[in-house]
Amino acid sequence: MLVNILEAKNRLSQLIKAVQNGEDVVIANRGSPVARLVRVPAGARGDRDLLGWLGAHPLAAHAQRTGAQIDAAIDLERDAWA
Repeated sequence: MLVNILEAKNRLSQLIKAVQNGEDVVIANRGSPVARLVRVPAGARGDRDLLGWLGAHPLAAHAQRTGAQIDAAIDLERDAWA
């Protein structure tokens, strides 16, 4: 089934039910396919997959900051706006 973005937005729950029933759903932008809804394999846990990916792809050293460091950086930015 091919649907445009607006139709997909308005009928998302129906499209998900169609995918659960084995139907292929492709979302198009102005008639050109851009995305596909696919059924997640039985037993798959998205949160475990994400945590596994994060473990295998740690943040770069410059992006690893504590909550306190992030809060301090936000405070500096706010002070600069005043």
